[in-house]
Amino acid sequence: MIAIEGLCKDYEGRRVVEDVSLTIGRGEIVAVVGTSGSGKTTLLRMVNRLVEPSAGRVTIEGEDTRAQPPHLLRRRIGYVIQGNGLFPHRTVAQNIGTVPRLLGWDRARIAARVKALLEIFQLDPAEFAGRLPHELSGGQQQRVGVARALAAEPHLLLMDEPFGALDPIIRAKAQEDLLAIQKSFGTTIMLVTHDMDEAIALGTRIAVMDQGRVLQYAPPEDIIARPATPFVDALLGRGDRPFRLLSLGHVRDLLEPGTAQGEPIGPEASLREAFAECLWSGRDALPVIENGQALGIVRREALARQAGRPQ
Repeated sequence: MIAIEGLCKDYEGRRVVEDVSLTIGRGEIVAVVGTSGSGKTTLLRMVNRLVEPSAGRVTIEGEDTRAQPPHLLRRRIGYVIQGNGLFPHRTVAQNIGTVPRLLGWDRARIAARVKALLEIFQLDPAEFAGRLPHELSGGQQQRVGVARALAAEPHLLLMDEPFGALDPIIRAKAQEDLLAIQKSFGTTIMLVTHDMDEAIALGTRIAVMDQGRVLQYAPPEDIIARPATPFVDALLGRGDRPFRLLSLGHVRDLLEPGTAQGEPIGPEASLREAFAECLWSGRDALPVIENGQALGIVRREALARQAGRPQ
């Protein structure tokens, strides 16, 4: 769907993005991860031409992004930034309807789209449509920001550190929401983050950047198992690698017959969550229950083996 070819950006004689080439398939979530100043946000902004490339090109569905004026290009691409950038003087409904209004949608179509998105994001339209941004919690504002980006039914969504301002609990829920929404709409997502855990949790592929270059572009499991450079290895954190591997799987993957005592865990929980619960509670196995029905157990021994470390 997206082809980034030899993309470069110079600022005042200094190259901040150097010869980046990536392809992103339809329906993928590609996480671009790196430290501050690595060029990841500049790369993202060159996709929708908020920043003009110094060299190279971007094509979307085979069409060069330079083929139309930037403001028309951006109306086809959803964009979410840290803090969400909601218009403070506009209601939730008005914020979500911003791009459809610019595209000339009629009022009935806009109202229907706003209502549908609020329901999808579990925000009651009767309660939230007329609120102003300052009347929402941080998590609610984040949902509205993503809803606004999706309002005009874009096939591509760009996200620049969208969850950085959220506390850890709300952030985890926001990540779950994003995965559910992406699955529902099939939207292609390019997401910038400095958080390797977030990249691993969300990305179907991860691009690791440093000093303007992409050092490795691969699925999370390949990056964890085979980091391409010492920088990628350091960004992963050697001691954290077993737990990062566990975060890629789910309890259902290691389900066994049997029974166990204590607080249950769900089949969709990550193996990392299950292993942490075993270590915290000192239990050798956890019961796995879904909708009140016992499915079996997950054993600490199997979790440790999956992580590639001794029990």
